[in-house]
Amino acid sequence: MESNNIEIASRDAQWREELRKAHTAKQRADIPRVKMPELDPAYRITCNEEVNQGLSREQAVLEATRCMDCPDPQCIKGCPVNINIPGFIKNIERGDFCSAAAVLRSTSALPAVCGRVCPQEKQCESRCIYHKMKKEPVAIGYLERFAADQAISSGGSPVTPAPEAVKIAVAGSGPAGLSFAGDMARRGYAVTVYEALHEIGGVLKYGIPQFRLPNSIVDAEIEELKRIGVTFVKDCIIGKTLTFDELTAMGFKGLFVASGAGLPRFMGIPGENYIGIMSSNEYLTRVNLMGAGTPGHDTPILPASNVAVIGGGNTAMDSVRTARRMGAARVMLVYRRSEEEMPARIEEIKHAKEEGVEFLTLHNPIEYIADETGRVKSMLLQRMELGEPDASGRRSPVPVEGAVEEIPVDMVIVSVGVSPNPLIPNAIDGLNVSRRGTIEVDADTMQSSIPAIYAGGDIVRGGATVILAMGDGRRAAEAMDRHLSEQE
Repeated sequence: MESNNIEIASRDAQWREELRKAHTAKQRADIPRVKMPELDPAYRITCNEEVNQGLSREQAVLEATRCMDCPDPQCIKGCPVNINIPGFIKNIERGDFCSAAAVLRSTSALPAVCGRVCPQEKQCESRCIYHKMKKEPVAIGYLERFAADQAISSGGSPVTPAPEAVKIAVAGSGPAGLSFAGDMARRGYAVTVYEALHEIGGVLKYGIPQFRLPNSIVDAEIEELKRIGVTFVKDCIIGKTLTFDELTAMGFKGLFVASGAGLPRFMGIPGENYIGIMSSNEYLTRVNLMGAGTPGHDTPILPASNVAVIGGGNTAMDSVRTARRMGAARVMLVYRRSEEEMPARIEEIKHAKEEGVEFLTLHNPIEYIADETGRVKSMLLQRMELGEPDASGRRSPVPVEGAVEEIPVDMVIVSVGVSPNPLIPNAIDGLNVSRRGTIEVDADTMQSSIPAIYAGGDIVRGGATVILAMGDGRRAAEAMDRHLSEQE
């Protein structure tokens, strides 16, 4: 095995040197960054087809040629799962797309997902050497998606864990749970993932619309995990259907908790309980996971003409863009800070504007008003201005005295944050939980106060990106493997 790795490393070094000679640094730098092909906005608001259409082979190879193959690649340090970014990109440049996908899968369980929804502009791409040249960074996310999609159906022979393999349980099939499961399965463990809902995928299925992340892509990634030996059980709630003690009695030697943060927050303002006001979690779950508004599905959804979404994150963007596709004539994004301070991805803001979403920045709802049936009919908005920076470094919004206006609405979707799912933290005695309801873990190992239990993702962070949750899963897998090996 060692001699084979040396041979591969030698071969890779040789062809990467050949690629360097094929283009000078200036020639690479003079290539403009690729533009992602997109569906026309007028058409895409009529359907759930994926907006970003992906790169052609020619576009991908040309974009990969821009990579300088830096001797100290900072892009890797910007990636929470430490993908060998130059390695997979150089494979694309030479046309070996399967090898590019293999490099990705060696560290990422969900490359086709990450290529679509990760905020690369704030992570790997933000460290690209092109920034020093005042040029646009290499489109790492686009290339990751391309490589993963090219190899997504290549598959391979199914893997069955050895009969004596140590059994590990995972609570939750979101990005943290799937990342952990993939890493542990590759280490030879018999991994079973328990999902409370009737679909595997967690927030990837119920929280992210298909026009941004198609369910077929999530399903393909899950099939790859099944192929390497991961078992999935649906409709099973750890802490209720199965307790931790019962898992231990079944022979499981470790539990990774990735139950997410599905408890919505509201603002506590007058009228928030009127008909037509709901959380973004409920709204997106009804539409994305349960088919609300789609022929053949019984899940109800209120028809609405004037929709307001409160918030400025990616979930808020998903909600406004979904509301446009559900037929609302006027969709407003209400955010108490300025657009420059929105935490949502720049691409999502761009797409929302193209799709006709109205941005009411520096506004904050202070009250909702209902009609005689109890359904919301309008909202009172307080105009805001930016004051001094708060603890996060962002300037705090403060009310402009006397600047209140009433705006008609017949649906309001509140997207101001979520709290951790309290079920597992409350169900296991001896598990240390913070005041915010998150499971307390060692930051390096993700191990909880109970040695056999590790946790990651939103149940630890209280709300984070897909890639940060995956990073937690990878760290936990490495640490649990080490812990179990030391026990043996």
